[in-house]
Amino acid sequence: MSLKGVIFDVDGTLVDSNDAHAQSWVDTFAESGREMPFEVVRPLIGMGADKLLPKAIGIRHDSEQGKKLVKRRSEIFRERYLSRLRPLAGARALVLRVREDGLKAIVATSAKDKELKELLRAAEVEDLMEEKATASDAKRSKPDPDIVEAAIEESGVSPSDAVMIGDTPYDVEAATKAGVRIIAFRSGGWDDKNLKGAAGIYDGPAALLTHYDASLLGRNHR
Repeated sequence: MSLKGVIFDVDGTLVDSNDAHAQSWVDTFAESGREMPFEVVRPLIGMGADKLLPKAIGIRHDSEQGKKLVKRRSEIFRERYLSRLRPLAGARALVLRVREDGLKAIVATSAKDKELKELLRAAEVEDLMEEKATASDAKRSKPDPDIVEAAIEESGVSPSDAVMIGDTPYDVEAATKAGVRIIAFRSGGWDDKNLKGAAGIYDGPAALLTHYDASLLGRNHR
């Protein structure tokens, strides 16, 4: 195996933000007169608005109403929750280790460009990422492979030379469809059954660091 790049999801993978994203959607729906339980929205986090809005309330994200909800959700997230976010244990150290091994650190996320910058800052890895692919670079969000494919194209690394790290079944499905092996974290709130298909499953960045040499990343240097 010749590994050249590691594609990182951000939410739930490097920063503990999945609950905050879910609550910001709940708040947005409530503000628009729709009572949507947190428990219903939470399993949808990891998809982009193009998938979440139709599944949650039956509205297209690119409709006039959908655009207003997406905009308001972003405002609520930044105003109420962003400042509270903290990196997951070992997040920066893991990205540093990847960089020290001579691998490209690449981002593939359903977040928009502006929000991504703030999330990377919250994860304390803003200065370490070399290439970024966001919702702005893809027509369809995860679990469709568009964002992973955009990250591959941006980085110049072939799918066979990359490993993705994510935290949801949507990451696993997107990476698999793009022909990229994936390591999954439980830190996003999903169990091993839901993360089936990942080449390795760990509790989070710190756990992967602990087992780095035995992981897909470490095996690259044997």
